[in-house]
Amino acid sequence: MSRVERSRAEPIAIALTVLLILPVVALIMLGASADAAGWPQLINTVLPGMLWETVFLCFMVGAASLVVGTALAWLVTFYQFPLRAVLSWMAVLPLAIPAYITAFVMVDTFAYAGPIQTALRGVFGWATPAQSYLPDIRNHWGAAFILTLALYPYVYLSARAGFLKQSMRQVEVARTLGRSPMQAFLQITLPQARPALAVGVSLVIMECLNDIGAVGFFGVTTLTSGIYATWLEKGDLATASQLAVSMILCLGFLLWFEQAMRQRDQAARLEKNTPPISRSRLTNWRAFAAATAVSLPPILGFILPVGLLIDYADNHWWAALDLKLGKALWHSLALAVMACFAALSLALLFAYVARGRHLQLLTWLKRFATLGYAIPGTVLALGILIPLGAFDRVINTAVVSIGGNAPGLFLSGSIAALILAYVIRFLVMATGSVDAGLDKVSLHLDHVARTLGRAPARVFREIHLPLLSPALLSAALLITVDTLKELPATLLLRPFDFETLATHVYSLATLGLLEDSAVPALVIVAAGLVPVVLLTRGLREQK
Repeated sequence: MSRVERSRAEPIAIALTVLLILPVVALIMLGASADAAGWPQLINTVLPGMLWETVFLCFMVGAASLVVGTALAWLVTFYQFPLRAVLSWMAVLPLAIPAYITAFVMVDTFAYAGPIQTALRGVFGWATPAQSYLPDIRNHWGAAFILTLALYPYVYLSARAGFLKQSMRQVEVARTLGRSPMQAFLQITLPQARPALAVGVSLVIMECLNDIGAVGFFGVTTLTSGIYATWLEKGDLATASQLAVSMILCLGFLLWFEQAMRQRDQAARLEKNTPPISRSRLTNWRAFAAATAVSLPPILGFILPVGLLIDYADNHWWAALDLKLGKALWHSLALAVMACFAALSLALLFAYVARGRHLQLLTWLKRFATLGYAIPGTVLALGILIPLGAFDRVINTAVVSIGGNAPGLFLSGSIAALILAYVIRFLVMATGSVDAGLDKVSLHLDHVARTLGRAPARVFREIHLPLLSPALLSAALLITVDTLKELPATLLLRPFDFETLATHVYSLATLGLLEDSAVPALVIVAAGLVPVVLLTRGLREQK
């Protein structure tokens, strides 16, 4: 891109970045200007319960994911036991299945009226829940357990990456000084991996805050679901915006913490030439215990739910021919393609405007624009509808003033609102892949091509695009799969009578039609396996 073209593209890039930030700015402005009269009633009624449920859920899921993910990463990284190579990638499988699908399958199976407890009552003659001594899964403990099964791979991946990138020389010195493998791990390896573990736990907490589908099946009211209820059920937009602003402030601290831990984690990996990890071989009962421990989370978090879905779908495969499913699949794929194109186009524009230059304003705007992945879908939907609704009112007023018929929800009830939400949430995947790929392309290639008379567009087409194609393909796959799985923003921003795979599955599950929802749920799970394959390939490329 020439200097003249860059000077023309800079205002466009800045304007588009401001557009991505606008929903959060509008939400903060509305929350700051709203009447605070509703706060006392909110504080005295439902807010303490929502805060308690949110804090408890985030703490329990974060702590449990930390223990499970770190333990699994430690076993597969430092020990050799039967099936270790297979189990190391199986541990990532729960990422392929959305938490809300795992939730409705497990609730239906293990609830009081489910087949497990029904069979046990028949065997032991239990007549009441008190006689069975079996806990009720529909509570915050059950929600924490299911979300842990769905989200622990974030900690597992971060922990394993942190373990693999550490220098083993310090561990070897500790072993020569008489430390046992466990002592060396607790005193040396684990402290050095704390930044990586903190990053993984931060991602888990962000996903907990974003969830609206899984917690609903357990009857848990978090801040996110509280915003949804305050906004749509009570019609109190001002209070919902104030709740959303409070959540954004908490997320701001969490993002700062996550970014700080990422920087510390990168600084801890400066030493490149480290000796390979020497895994200790486990035998007898220790090998069996390690294999069992590593296999149990993916069995409970992926294999069991998928097996139950297949069982549900056994007599409902005809649902694959249902016109509603076909329409929902078409909508999901169309949205995914549009979101991929928009996000990758923006990422390429940002990268080429800043290539070889240091634009402080664009750098900061881009950094804020790519933090949308941390904003819960419910909060993001509320922030998008505020400016788009204001624009719709302006359009309707202008059309009516000239004697026409008001077009109604011109933007806020359209596909454009959905695409904007997807781009804000998943832009970080596109910018990360494009920036990483473009950093490997030397500027000297650009200069040589320009001196040979190649136009900027031809340089991009013949040089940059082939070199960036692997990064663009990976980003496109990740954005496509996350778009297929996205529920909160889609549920709130979709046009009337517009279903995607995620909303179709959620609607059927909430109506109790679990067998009918099994086939579309399996389609989502199959799509979710794509990024898992990419992740496991990256794990095989490591030490």
